[in-house]
Amino acid sequence: MDAVRLIAAGRHALARSGAAMDIIGESWQAQALAQGIGSWLAVTGPQELRAEARGLRESGGRGCGALDRAQPRGEDRTVDRTPRAERLTEVSDVRQALLGLQALLGEVGIALVGVACATDDDGLYWPCIEAIDAADESSDRVRAILRRLAVRERGSASGVA
Repeated sequence: MDAVRLIAAGRHALARSGAAMDIIGESWQAQALAQGIGSWLAVTGPQELRAEARGLRESGGRGCGALDRAQPRGEDRTVDRTPRAERLTEVSDVRQALLGLQALLGEVGIALVGVACATDDDGLYWPCIEAIDAADESSDRVRAILRRLAVRERGSASGVA
């Protein structure tokens, strides 16, 4: 499935999430998608984007790891760990995918702030804080890739390869 469609599905699912563990699960899914898109770009994307793409893959992995540790007291529910990102088959429009991913990561950060502010459970609070930081780092990586992509496109438009 194309990255843009997966991101749209993630944004929709996050918007429908209400319970803390649902938000945690969708935040985990977003970080797994950031990791997947970073991996895809690191392997098949334009050469000048690959270093930043590897950084996106790593920060997405850190975000997943932080959320794996979220264990609220008294809640038996487990977060769905079947990555939506496993369905990633292509990134047909790199710019659109990155813009959508950046929006999703921003929404994830806001949702996690809400979860962190609403809990008094350290087992949930600190992983949320770490995941907010990871979402911010992933967003920074996306921004850097977008800048490199713009430079590449300006070079192509002016006839410089």
